[in-house]
Amino acid sequence: MKYTLTFQPDNVAIRVDRGTNLLEAALAAGVHINASCGGQGVCGKCRVMIESGEVDSEKTEKISQEKYEEGWRQACRTLILSDCTVHVPVESRGLRRLVAQKLDMGHAERRISGLDTIPLAEGWQLDPMAIKVPLRLTAPTLQDNVSDLSRFSAGLRQQHHIEDISVDVRCLKTIPNILRTSDWFVTATLMAAPATNTFPSQQDKDRPLKLVRIEAGDTSDQNLAIALDIGTTTICAQLIDLKTGRVLAERAEYNRQVEYGDDVITRIVYAQKPEGQKKLQSLVVSSTNQVIDELLENTYTSKKSISCIAAAGNTTMMHFLLGIETRHIREAPYVPVANFMPVVWAADIGVDLPDCVQLYSFPSVASYVGGDIVSGILGSGVFQKEELTLYMDIGTNGEIVLGNRDWLACAACSMGPAFEGGGIKHGMRADRGAIEGFHINPVTLEPMVITIGMKRPRGICGSGLISVLSELLSACIIDRSGKFVRSLSSKRIRPGRFGYEFVLAWAEDSATGHDIVITEVDIENLIRAKAALFAGCLTLLESLDLSFDDLARVIIAGAFGRYINIEKGKQIGLFPDLPVERFHFLGNGSLLGSRLVCLSREMLREAERIAKMMTHIELSDNPSFMDKYVGSLFLPHTEARLFPDVSGYLEAQKSEIRSQRSEVRGQRSEIRSQMSEVRCQTSDLRSYR
Repeated sequence: MKYTLTFQPDNVAIRVDRGTNLLEAALAAGVHINASCGGQGVCGKCRVMIESGEVDSEKTEKISQEKYEEGWRQACRTLILSDCTVHVPVESRGLRRLVAQKLDMGHAERRISGLDTIPLAEGWQLDPMAIKVPLRLTAPTLQDNVSDLSRFSAGLRQQHHIEDISVDVRCLKTIPNILRTSDWFVTATLMAAPATNTFPSQQDKDRPLKLVRIEAGDTSDQNLAIALDIGTTTICAQLIDLKTGRVLAERAEYNRQVEYGDDVITRIVYAQKPEGQKKLQSLVVSSTNQVIDELLENTYTSKKSISCIAAAGNTTMMHFLLGIETRHIREAPYVPVANFMPVVWAADIGVDLPDCVQLYSFPSVASYVGGDIVSGILGSGVFQKEELTLYMDIGTNGEIVLGNRDWLACAACSMGPAFEGGGIKHGMRADRGAIEGFHINPVTLEPMVITIGMKRPRGICGSGLISVLSELLSACIIDRSGKFVRSLSSKRIRPGRFGYEFVLAWAEDSATGHDIVITEVDIENLIRAKAALFAGCLTLLESLDLSFDDLARVIIAGAFGRYINIEKGKQIGLFPDLPVERFHFLGNGSLLGSRLVCLSREMLREAERIAKMMTHIELSDNPSFMDKYVGSLFLPHTEARLFPDVSGYLEAQKSEIRSQRSEVRGQRSEIRSQMSEVRCQTSDLRSYR
């Protein structure tokens, strides 16, 4: 059920769900309420008066019992339970809004559920990559002395209507002993085989299943899979129940390879050193083992329950994971060893699971358009839709796909790890304590900070970086090149080790005991990252004689925490200046597609078809791309025509802010004059006495 929440005295209304946090609702509505502790409830700056309606709010020491009974509450500790009117007092307020309007929370800021088990792809049924079937066989006799494998295959045909299987020699070695020690009652694990390097045909659909494991007794209820996203900065994993399709747990950890470079190019260079390739494989495998161990520990699950793994990642990362040469990915003409990798035994590459678990790698398209993008296109359902869609995956590498069910074109550009928190002084993953929502009073420069989990701030995640950069620009604290306006008088703007910086949270309000800041170097990194992605989109569209106006939808994938504000993304030139209604969020598309192929053999075949369907457009030696990149190194862009609505908004903001700052300076001047007059009168009185 949704309720109307009205903020006074600005008369701004927003529709929210029951139980919505008041401070988060204010941020979504564009209403500034001072808050510097991330929503932890300790700074006491977000006090508001509940004029009408029902709320759920805990009593804090920052509000006296008398004030509490009058209706005063801390916004960060208050949940909405009905239609409400809230008065934001002058000491908690910021810049008055330029335009009062009704908003629907969830429209500008869409939530991403990391454990949502319903992908956007349509028409698939639960038909897992790996199945487990119990078999009760009869012991051989002199009259019935066919081979163990023939007896086993006959049991599959008779009891489960499985006609053909293939088998690996390592599995053959285990069959005799397990059959006899289990009294001929066993469970078989069968895995779907990947396609060949041809388009799927009817014969592909009838490919035999592969026997990968035989266990004593009936263990068919213990059939789990692991979906992996092998990211350059972060490795994410989900534990999936293949019988129900449920996601049992999800974990993410930094890729330990970051010790040897933030991007794949730096790591490829390191891999050429003696033992470099081996070292980098060891690090990515150890990171993978860590997230798998955490999944199993959190769910009290045995490793014996894991039947298969599906892994998606960019081309370089999958080469590293499998221990394959990466040198030629970096060197022109940029050739990977293979786009379609064979299924491997996970234990053979160092994954700490039973040696009967196989690992499937998503096919890639080119050196810099990997299986993570194929996985995202699969999960998003772009390949099934008629409307023209732009798919943007925002990570260390920015990959872009344009197309629909009839055709797909793709390109890639190096963004660096800025939007994943890398190369940012206080950047971090989207985890508890990460600043994800930010607003600023452009007159007092007092911030409104919201963190994941409403904890004291520890750093800034991707969605927070977009929000911070947008707010600094729209509040005229930085100019279009990303430099701080030195003439502003505020202790929050100060020189630092890496040039000027802005203090987002003071040490006493942070969880680290240190000031949380964003520096000019951080801003430069963010501008370069957004410029690369936007220039890539422009180049891809123009190469096909299309423009942003031709797009029916824009799908955004990437690790952005719980939510991202599209309007703020447009203000910095990260996203095209299109109506918000055309934008859709996917979250971690790579992980979504990996989960989907675990659950559906049909989707496994579709992933392979998608990879062969994509046309790759190389940007690295494209002069048009470089021109567009240089033009994008401003906020939002050097060409106002590309951002007509944003440019108009920023100009209106600038005019309003100048007016308010001038008004405040006038008030301060008047106060100083009055104080001077008082001092003179006091002096005269003293002389008279």
